[in-house]
Amino acid sequence: MVRRDYSLFKQNLLPAAAAKQVVRIILEHEMDVWLYTDRDWFVRDLQAYRVDSEERTVQFPPKVTRTFDGLFDCVAKIVGISQNYDTVARCETDVQQKCGSSVSAARSQPFYLDVTHPKANKGEVVMMAAEFAGISTKEIATIGDMANDITMFNKSGVSIAMGNASPEVQRAATHVTASNEEEGFARAVENFILPEDEASAA
Repeated sequence: MVRRDYSLFKQNLLPAAAAKQVVRIILEHEMDVWLYTDRDWFVRDLQAYRVDSEERTVQFPPKVTRTFDGLFDCVAKIVGISQNYDTVARCETDVQQKCGSSVSAARSQPFYLDVTHPKANKGEVVMMAAEFAGISTKEIATIGDMANDITMFNKSGVSIAMGNASPEVQRAATHVTASNEEEGFARAVENFILPEDEASAA
């Protein structure tokens, strides 16, 4: 997290040993793997599955490397990628069991496994945002639809699951809105966030 002048507010990097172990586990599951350091995004193949899509999302190109050796001292995030959703789910469980509390591992999409420092998850972002803005976490509303959103649901004052979220994610939220194909985000703001704001003002 950086300030408006791009000076560093806080960062949580993976321990090098844990980063190496995670990459090894992902490769054992025959998935592709990306490495995000504090400055760059590294891939092994520019033509690999979803690299082009990720480049459009993050709006900067990856660097290509044959090996991640020498990069493990400044890893912010590791991503495991596969078109086989069951493989991604199995890899998530494997990383969680083998790495324990040294990492945070959760699927951000059915095809993505995100692995970060234990404090580099969405729940920690809620805590950091509250500290950064000088407000209580109870004043923060969160909206999400994936398993990795549950950590931020647990920290925020109001949590809203999208209608397309899994039952597990929906149970973790304060409210459930419509799906992302039915203007769920807008409905969440209209039905759950604005009434809370009006009640606070009253």
